[in-house]
Amino acid sequence: MILVYVGMLIIGFAALIKGADWFVDGSSSLARVFQVPGVIIGLTIVALGTSAPELAVSTAAALAGSNEIALSNVVGSNIFNLLCVLGVCAVIKPLPVDTQISKRDFPISILATIFVLIATCFKTLTGGGLQTMTMDQIAGTVSRGIGLILLVFFLCYIIMLIMKAKQHSGEDQAAEESSPLKIFLLILVGIALIIAGGQAVVVSAKEIARAFGMSETLIGLTIVAVGTSLPELVTSIVAARKGETGMAVGNVVGSNIFNMLFILGVSSAIHPISVNVASLWDMVILIGISLLSLLFGLTKKQINRAEGLIMLLVYVGVVLFAAIR
Repeated sequence: MILVYVGMLIIGFAALIKGADWFVDGSSSLARVFQVPGVIIGLTIVALGTSAPELAVSTAAALAGSNEIALSNVVGSNIFNLLCVLGVCAVIKPLPVDTQISKRDFPISILATIFVLIATCFKTLTGGGLQTMTMDQIAGTVSRGIGLILLVFFLCYIIMLIMKAKQHSGEDQAAEESSPLKIFLLILVGIALIIAGGQAVVVSAKEIARAFGMSETLIGLTIVAVGTSLPELVTSIVAARKGETGMAVGNVVGSNIFNMLFILGVSSAIHPISVNVASLWDMVILIGISLLSLLFGLTKKQINRAEGLIMLLVYVGVVLFAAIR
């Protein structure tokens, strides 16, 4: 049975790679046709498309009442996106960070995480008893009300991006003559392969992990989070190799905002999500990692190879901490 899941894992990876290749080609063509900057496409279409597996997994987990997977998938995916996706892309090729991403989108991502942390765990954080609590004790709840607030924030963010795209329409690039049908098919088939490949990787990796006795929380934070973030990783790597560095960074930051505001919002609106102490600390770690990534991007307006390597090493440390606890 393990061999069957290993086969699924390989097929899933192949679908992810090919789907990402077509998806990036279609998205970059779409950006040129409508004369929209690649970074905006990365923050919207690419980010929404590559976050589809997280949406599917977290929504299914919420419906099944698997709260730990629903929340840890979002937090774990965001940690993976920042450290591994940006780290690997920066090691392959230094990543220029758009000024608008540093000044607008990165802060929005950080503030969204801080809001979720405070709104759900305020009593625990201010009560003084956190030090004596075990990792599996409940520290707070992402209620339906909080979920609806997150969805309103997400809607406002998308409206802001659309307005920004209209302002920059026609700037910095010439329109491209491409077949709308070809672009549509590239994007549609690319997304389909990405979602199918991501699901195949998640299911197979989950079963392989369970065969080795991993807990649900650890599976959600690592295996499921990494599996659902593979579309971001593969898409960003392909984008970076094709010279679409703005799309690569925009994809990561946009996906993180999408995960925290929309996916967590939808999941908690379906079923309130309990936040245990382990997830509380994971959100604190995510905020610290976000600030580190922002610092790297602000220093020289790019993430260089050395900083990318540091980010990868930090991720190894995060995973080891999650496993040890």
